[in-house]
Formats: sequence, structure tokens, C-alpha cells
Amino acid sequence: MKLWDRFDLNEWIILGMLIGMWAIFFILPKRLPRYITMLSLVWGSVSGMLFDIIIGTGLIDFYSLNDTNHYEIFDFLYFLNLASSGYFFIYFYDFFNIKKQIFIWYVLIWGVIGYGTNWFLTKVHIIDFQNGYKLSYSVVFFIITQTITGLYYQYVKKRMSHVV
Repeated sequence: MKLWDRFDLNEWIILGMLIGMWAIFFILPKRLPRYITMLSLVWGSVSGMLFDIIIGTGLIDFYSLNDTNHYEIFDFLYFLNLASSGYFFIYFYDFFNIKKQIFIWYVLIWGVIGYGTNWFLTKVHIIDFQNGYKLSYSVVFFIITQTITGLYYQYVKKRMSHVV
């Protein structure tokens, strides 16, 4: 693994996003139990890495991150951004007290946020699609991941409510 292929706009944008998102993380009032915070951070990062492993590497190889198809340190910083995204999904899920009746709307709104973010990342060439992959295909992954995240949060919250 290299530090980076070349230090250019990609790395500056990832650094800016990292600083911005983690600043928001630390500024927001703490409202979630520590175990939920940790789970949401780990899940946000791991789900992004899983997505990357499934369609971004190996035989399928539908996209590359940053400058090459090989992992660089900034690819992992990119995954740290996904960690804070996972936290924000759960944070606002709890903040707005999302109920079953509006759950799908919440997931769809986050799908739009994910689509918009990926659109921006493709425009600045942090994500480059290849082998016929299109941005619109990612919507399915956003919806699945966010649905699992919301359902898992509800499950953990219900199971741990009597423990904590």
C-alpha cells in the first residue's frame, strides 16, 4: 500500500470532508449511548468497505477510488468519512424519532444524500466507474445498507433497553 499516487484535488477533498464531518460529529450534542455510537461508526465504515470489496475489487472491479485501483492511505481516510455518515444516519434517526410509517421516506432521503455525494465524488474523480457500471446502480446498495442500518438500530435499541 502506498501513501498516495499523487497528492492532488482528490486528497484535499477527502481531507476537507474528513475534517468537516468529524467536526460536526464532535460538535453535535451527544444523544446516543456509547455502544450505539461505536456500532454506528463501525457499521458505517465496514458497510462501505464491504461494498468496495464486493463491487470495487477483484473480478468485478466496477470502480476505483482516487488515483489507482490499488489501496492508498487516502482510501482508508475515505472509509473514515463513511464511519461518520453511519453515525449521522443513526443520530438523526433517533433525533427525529423515525417511526415505521415514515421509515421508507427517511431511507429514501438518505439514498438521495448518498447519490448526491457519489455524484459529486465522480465529478471530482475520487470515484471513477468502469466496466459499464453507472452511478444509478449504487442506489440499490444505498437503500439496502440504510434499511439494514435502521432495522439493526431498532433491534439493538429494543434488546438493550432493558439492559442499560
